[in-house]
Amino acid sequence: MNNVKIPAHVDPDRLGALLTEAGWRQVGGRQGLYKRFLPPGGTSSGIGKSSLVIPLDDSAPEFSDLLHAALLQISQDRELWARSIYPRLAVEASDEFRFRKESAAPSGLIEWRSGEALIESARKTLIAGAKSYVSPGRHFVNRNGRFAGRYLDQVLMGQTAPGSYIVTAYAPPNGYVSLQSGGEGGVSNTIPEVGAAPVRAVNQAVVKALEATVEALEHYHASSSLSGFEDGVSRGVSYEMTNAVLGMASRADAADISIEWDSSAPASPSLPSYFEFTSDDVEPLSRAAVQLAEDQSTQVVTMVGRVHLLTKKNAGSPGVFGIESLLPGSPRKVRVRLRDEEDYHEAIRAHEEELALQVSGTLEKEGNLSWLYHATVIQAMGPIAGYGARPSSKGIDVPDGQMDLFERGGNSSS
Repeated sequence: MNNVKIPAHVDPDRLGALLTEAGWRQVGGRQGLYKRFLPPGGTSSGIGKSSLVIPLDDSAPEFSDLLHAALLQISQDRELWARSIYPRLAVEASDEFRFRKESAAPSGLIEWRSGEALIESARKTLIAGAKSYVSPGRHFVNRNGRFAGRYLDQVLMGQTAPGSYIVTAYAPPNGYVSLQSGGEGGVSNTIPEVGAAPVRAVNQAVVKALEATVEALEHYHASSSLSGFEDGVSRGVSYEMTNAVLGMASRADAADISIEWDSSAPASPSLPSYFEFTSDDVEPLSRAAVQLAEDQSTQVVTMVGRVHLLTKKNAGSPGVFGIESLLPGSPRKVRVRLRDEEDYHEAIRAHEEELALQVSGTLEKEGNLSWLYHATVIQAMGPIAGYGARPSSKGIDVPDGQMDLFERGGNSSS
């Protein structure tokens, strides 16, 4: 392979472990000097695929040349190198989160919008778990968001694996994240200054929040009660995590999240490493998300509608859009003022793809205008045509009695 990129520093033991995971097998070697591996289909007699020698003694003068030659030999298998070996060597130590969704597309492929949704669910899962590390909460909105953002800045995204579509997140267990708003979250193996959280601890918080959410799901399936979600808030259950898992379960025959802890730092053996979701989880997750998003001190309304107006989002503002109800029991047309700027992107997607949107917020009347304040997007539902609504023309549809939320100069977001 020409112009192959080789990592500058490679641990030969880690390389051997990665090859073993990929189906290679060790067939010989000398302790402390080298190990010999055969690829899948290779034979010890030398017939078929060639064996590979990995040097172990980094004090030997020929160590670097032999290791470089071994890496070049592995890289001849483009699929193995690009997907399984190089990314995990390049990031050195990392805890790995794999988000998988079944796909009917060819190996390693997925329908575009389903792939986007899977990546979004993966991001939301990590963000929700990081927020719960700082302090638990039913609905964080923007609380703990800067810390979660600094944590996410240290995470790398890997290429999809063959077979079902898999998004992999690599989080360095030996790094630290500043707990202060202006702090730097650099990766370091040294003892951090006061006011920094170990990345490994945040990674574990993500898993603990997932575990509590799955236990709440299991309780619902056994009892039809959402009490497990309420009781699990202190352990990391939140609107944000429930909504993230909802994205995994939606429109999926099967989906799962698996975690592999890097051996460079000790991990708690009691933490689970695998979570599975199906379409049967969608209803309880949707109901739990609505309940957790509610402000219990006010009357909250949940509605399903078509996004027919979008304002141009201003910096620092979560955003406003107009929604036309598709179900009875709600005002016909409502302006929605969001609590969390993350939800605005979901409203744009629902508008572009003609999807019904489920939102929850405090309903108030101002003159002849209805507003949904402190609103949260629960999820994008199915096509609005399924609700008996006529798809919009994507034009400026100004409702009767309401002010045009667009500027005529073309300020619409799309």
